[in-house]
Amino acid sequence: MAGIRPERISVVATDTQLGDYAATRAAFDWSKARAWLEGLGSGRVNIAHEAVLRHARGHAAKRVALRWFAKRGEVVEYTYAELAAQTLKFSSVLADLGVAPGAVVATLTGRIPELYFTALGTLAHEAVFCPLFSAFGPEPIVARLQRGHARVLVTTSRIWLRKLAPLRDRLPELAHVLVVPEHDDDEIPPGTLDFRRLLRDAREAAGPIATDPETPALLHFTSGTTGAPKGAVHVHGAVIMHHATGRLVLDLGDRDVYWCTADPGWVTGTSYGIIAPLTCGVTMVIDEAEFDARRWYRILAEQRVTVWYTSPTAIRMLMKVGVPLAREHDLSALRVCASVGEPLNPEAVWWGVEALGRPFLDNWWQTETGGIMVANYPGVDVKPGSMGQPLPGVEAAIVRRTADGKVEVVTEPDVEGELALRVGWPSMFRAYLNDDERYRKCFVGDWYLSGDLARRDADGYFWFVARVDDVIKSSGHLIGPFEVESALMEHPAVAEVGVIGKPDEIAGAIVKAFVALRPGHAPSDELARDLLGFARSRLGPAVAPREIEFVPRLPTTRSGKIMRRLLKSRELGLPEGDTSTLETFE
Repeated sequence: MAGIRPERISVVATDTQLGDYAATRAAFDWSKARAWLEGLGSGRVNIAHEAVLRHARGHAAKRVALRWFAKRGEVVEYTYAELAAQTLKFSSVLADLGVAPGAVVATLTGRIPELYFTALGTLAHEAVFCPLFSAFGPEPIVARLQRGHARVLVTTSRIWLRKLAPLRDRLPELAHVLVVPEHDDDEIPPGTLDFRRLLRDAREAAGPIATDPETPALLHFTSGTTGAPKGAVHVHGAVIMHHATGRLVLDLGDRDVYWCTADPGWVTGTSYGIIAPLTCGVTMVIDEAEFDARRWYRILAEQRVTVWYTSPTAIRMLMKVGVPLAREHDLSALRVCASVGEPLNPEAVWWGVEALGRPFLDNWWQTETGGIMVANYPGVDVKPGSMGQPLPGVEAAIVRRTADGKVEVVTEPDVEGELALRVGWPSMFRAYLNDDERYRKCFVGDWYLSGDLARRDADGYFWFVARVDDVIKSSGHLIGPFEVESALMEHPAVAEVGVIGKPDEIAGAIVKAFVALRPGHAPSDELARDLLGFARSRLGPAVAPREIEFVPRLPTTRSGKIMRRLLKSRELGLPEGDTSTLETFE
């Protein structure tokens, strides 16, 4: 049993780019962050230029930008000069195909080099890059291609034939399909173009288009697990935020070996799997394979990874395997371990200290924010379970909605309310594609309303409570599922937890926990009673769960977030709806 942990992990001051948090925050303004980038004159900026092309002209030209590990074992490297050449070639391919600036270029691949060439070449051409998740089923893919009015799709021959070729007539706006053969002897499917041949035969474009910072650059669809998927539009000026957070939150520099495990189909895989690290001049590790604990530890050790950005789901899976496997590897090069995707339970933060010698640094942001907003920072004390403190240049607050449709800022500490951000940071989304009304509803006055309940403590640290629609009201108490899940995660038998409100005639709702167990533990009535007592001792009877149900695993989105909606549907016997974006119960 983990026992009682201290509320704070004290960090000895280190030489980080952030420096003293309070001093940096007080002195920071976005004009300074703009000056960290090169720009293209007259206030213009292009993401591809800042990420790759400027490095390729200087002393970083021969530095490895991408080190790719294929599923089958081969390792391929691209220097910044080589990556710049591929970027400009793909920009030329788009021009030769007649693809106009502003057109949407979508990708539907795993972690392969061609995805990175596409992303950067699309941005250099001033087209809009739209990554899609390759594990989606055909209907979610078609819906996103239609909503995005995609003109070009880059995918693999296998994905095209299995998922989209039969539905080609539903995509009349899709002018060009470029396929990457998965094997050298694969035939190019009818009606598609050979990506590698096009790239091989292309000339290098003269350079990136000198782009206005407000020009659309990125189109990110949310997971769409409830309602139609939302297409958040981001602009080239967002690179200011990507670079600033890469430096201040992840402490990235040109000597770092960096690994972001996020799938390239999601916003993290673009913001922090492509743009931010490359603007900082790092060497990026890219692993085509899916999660495998031994493979991951081997890569971390052999590549001397210094900065690692992963997800709570992956951390929980590593916790499930245990500390001994981590200790079989030399992980001494790691200096920053960060987490993204959903709130990180305190036990996972402490596990990082035990297994890796340093805590996982959680941070908070959304597809709509485009970049990290609230974070724990290298060199700053960590409060396990906290989202951290706002990024310099970002004003975050806890607010309440008032009866007249406005918001008021909560100034007292430890009062729950909605997390809001003062508008104006560079990576703030500029629209929901073709849905102005939905976009306007995200703002009240000068505040962006996140839809997340949180609280701010007396030291200025923010704490996630729940999504607004996940809060459980039981006998007059408002209960955030994350608090209950975090408490149960401290039990040595528990691997994962999902908490919902179960309807109850007397209390309105009671707290029910779905629990997946660690290896070596089996479901039993005795264990359920032990877990209930364990939770009551930590949370009190008003907040602790009343029921425990054991499951082999929890339903998650393929990006790793626990789907409480699906748990509720299961409990109530309702239709689960479209689960093509989900990993469901075994």
